[in-house]
Amino acid sequence: MATYTKTMTAKEIGDLKERLSSHIIKESQPDYTYYQIKTEECTITAYTSGKVVFQGQDLNWMKSEDSDYEIYPQAGSDEVGTGDYFGPVTVAACIVDRDASIKLKELNIQDSKQIPDKRIVQLAPQIKACCPHSILIVQNAKYNSVHAVHNMVDIKCRLHNQAYINLKKKGFILPKKIIIDQFVQEKSYYRYLQNEPEVVKNIHFETKAENKYLSVACASILARNAFLESMDKMEQAYDFHFEKGAGSNVDRCAREFVQRFGRDALFQVAKLHFKNTERIDLTDI
Repeated sequence: MATYTKTMTAKEIGDLKERLSSHIIKESQPDYTYYQIKTEECTITAYTSGKVVFQGQDLNWMKSEDSDYEIYPQAGSDEVGTGDYFGPVTVAACIVDRDASIKLKELNIQDSKQIPDKRIVQLAPQIKACCPHSILIVQNAKYNSVHAVHNMVDIKCRLHNQAYINLKKKGFILPKKIIIDQFVQEKSYYRYLQNEPEVVKNIHFETKAENKYLSVACASILARNAFLESMDKMEQAYDFHFEKGAGSNVDRCAREFVQRFGRDALFQVAKLHFKNTERIDLTDI
């Protein structure tokens, strides 16, 4: 039986279990461990010290997976704001090399959706200081105009591609390993870009990539920070609090906004094709 041991952070240990969740046959928690899980291929014991022991007949699959996530330099991109009625769509791309990865792991970098906004604001400058990056912000007026011709997926494809092109324009060499947190199939992604003058190729598409690749997690944080900064500027400009998301609280917020500033002003602050626009009952205004 082969044995493979590595040291992992608490987050990495949790992510490992999540990735293997559908393959777990048996799970227990011996003393001084986060867990011990058994799959058809091996037994994994994750100790609270950070040591993780893999035991099985063939562990090549694990070594391959591990090295894939840990290949540096790597570039990743992610977007924020596509599910929010108010505020812009932001996309960020980030290059992480081996030296930067050591610094960033000490900060417990992870997907921005799992980090409080106050922490996002603290982490973003630290990522910018050690990683080449590109951030694109599409404010609502521009977004509404573009959306009249291009759907949301089309817009995201163009923004991700442009973020990588901007890194090249800044003089950075894109790594061989480029990852996008998958929002569309690879064939469709390149079909949307078929008429673009320059297209970055050989991209790896993977769901939940922000929880696996450090570069995507960093891009997620930078995109979220840009979104938050834009929302703050909007609130200052209108002296008005904008709710995030697209739920019923956003409907109430939209009604109040229209009462104060008029329906035409929504073009400047909201994504008008969202169902929230239809749910604004103007007869009550």
